Amino acid sequence: MRIRAAVEDDLIAIAEVGHRTWPPTYEPLAGKEYVANGLARWWSADLLRQALERTLVAENAAGEIVGMTSFGPVDDVLIVWKLYVVPEAQRSGAGTALLRKVIDTAQERHLAVRLAHIAGNGRAAKFYARHGFTYLKLESDADGGPDSVWLERAASRP
Repeated sequence: MRIRAAVEDDLIAIAEVGHRTWPPTYEPLAGKEYVANGLARWWSADLLRQALERTLVAENAAGEIVGMTSFGPVDDVLIVWKLYVVPEAQRSGAGTALLRKVIDTAQERHLAVRLAHIAGNGRAAKFYARHGFTYLKLESDADGGPDSVWLERAASRP
């Protein structure tokens, strides 16, 4: 698995990661309308382009983008806004490699790394717990969607 900084030419493939991961991940938890609204709101070309300088991609051996993460600083914390791996590449190490790269980036300037998953997403909860994230708070969705479970871990590696 190769992790690298995203470039403009990756925008279509990054959007495809979102369109391939959101339906199987979120439809069972929140429904089709939530997925459609989320894809339109969070995976538009304009929004992805704005975050490009803070986006990493995971490429498989064939050079295909199979995962992505975007992140950014808020005060002394680095927030992971997105971390997704296409279904057929899950459990390949792509998500772990992306998350480790973000944690390595955070060590340089930040005290902690924070991220959220929607309530009920047990797979995400287990994945993040394995990487040292612990519960921080529960946040209601302003648009009436599922609650977000916020997690945090120290930026330093154990």
